[in-house]
Amino acid sequence: MTTLSAKLRFYIPHAHSLKEKRVVVRGVVDKVKSKFNVAVAEVGEQDLHQTMVIGVAVVSGEYSHAARMLDEVIRFIEGNADAELVEVERCEH
Repeated sequence: MTTLSAKLRFYIPHAHSLKEKRVVVRGVVDKVKSKFNVAVAEVGEQDLHQTMVIGVAVVSGEYSHAARMLDEVIRFIEGNADAELVEVERCEH
C-alpha cells in the first residue's frame, strides 16, 4: 500500500475577507471531492484571507497509480481554482 500526499499553497489576490476566501476554498474542496476519490481539506493559514493551503492524500496499492492520481488532482485543482498556485510540497508515507 502506498500513501502519497501534497500540500498546495495558493495566492488569492481578489479575496479581501475571510468570507471571500471561504468561497474559493469550498469551491475547490467540493469540486475535488466530487471528481476524485481522495481526501482533501484546507490544512493551514485559515486566518490569512489571501492564502489558501489545501492538503490532498491518495492511497493506492501501487506507487505508480498513486503518483499518477496525485498529479492529476494537482493539475485539476490548478486549472479549476480561482487562485494562483504558488507552491507544491509532496510527501510519501
